[in-house]
Amino acid sequence: MAVLSTILAIEVALGLLIGFVEGWSVGDAIYFTFISGLTIGYGDRVPRQALARALAIGMGISALFLTGLIAAIAVDAMHAALTGSDASCWR
Repeated sequence: MAVLSTILAIEVALGLLIGFVEGWSVGDAIYFTFISGLTIGYGDRVPRQALARALAIGMGISALFLTGLIAAIAVDAMHAALTGSDASCWR
């Protein structure tokens, strides 16, 4: 759970930094973080400056790790539920 929280914190921190560079409000920066991280990407908030774009790439890579981790937790929970096993690689 600590890894999940850490990756999520990195996502939000990068989003806030992008928002600061672009001059967005905190709400807009958080909105951009989750819309981009969830790969929805409406296009209403787009980084224009080179530094913000580079940070957005880092945020996207971090979102891939977050998605993979969530999928791994779900698969592990499903495996434990189907086999009746209490063994988990996350404990």
